[in-house]
Amino acid sequence: MKTALSIAGSDSCGGAGIQADIKTMTMNGVYAMSAVTALTAQNTTGVRAIQESSPEFLRQQIDAVFEDIFPDAVKIGMVSSSELIRVIADRLNYYKAKHVVVDPVMVATSGSSLMKSDAVQTLTEELLPMADLVTPNVPEAQVLSELTINDKETMLAAAKIICDTYGCPVLLKGGHCVNDADDLLYADGEYYWFEGRRIDNANTHGTGCTLSSAIAANLAKGCDLAESVKRAKDYISGALSAMLNLGQGSGPLNHAFDLVSRFAK
Repeated sequence: MKTALSIAGSDSCGGAGIQADIKTMTMNGVYAMSAVTALTAQNTTGVRAIQESSPEFLRQQIDAVFEDIFPDAVKIGMVSSSELIRVIADRLNYYKAKHVVVDPVMVATSGSSLMKSDAVQTLTEELLPMADLVTPNVPEAQVLSELTINDKETMLAAAKIICDTYGCPVLLKGGHCVNDADDLLYADGEYYWFEGRRIDNANTHGTGCTLSSAIAANLAKGCDLAESVKRAKDYISGALSAMLNLGQGSGPLNHAFDLVSRFAK
């Protein structure tokens, strides 16, 4: 069985972060493992508190995974401090990690900031150059490219800047009022548009975590980058279309929408 490691924060209401990653990886056919960067006290209405792991404890978690069950892919999500980013980069370099997908989580769906300002620079210097893919949404891509994005042309320009500057392929997600959920993959000087349909569902908590984890799972299984993105987009469309409605704010997706098991009955 193929395996994948999520290095991310915990979401106490289960819709994003480590919890969403484990559900997504499981539903996409790989064995999921985790290294927790932070505990969060949050629900669908916002983040109340964040308690970071210490750099040493994060290192111990990553070492414990790699020394026993070497992951076929690694997804990196919420990492709020420079110290933790440096630990992740050091250990992934040490183990020569495969298929690294970086979701540059800067702001939660609810609007809460999840990354300290100095950590953004460390992310670009330490993690992006080793990534097989970075998956920013429009606000995150604007930070990384220092370019205002308001249409497909500026999406393409921003993706090219990020790819050329940091040396990693980019999946720029277009769901933030730029287009009808079309995403742009820019890699090796070529670009591909993945058409999406905007689903009328206000419950989008954890969509970025879910998409990047699904991509990592498919890379772990041996799919190429474009196929991994396509399969991940199909999965997240299904999870949104299931119309799960939990919580008082932006609720979670139904990650298990396609679960067929006698144990689920």
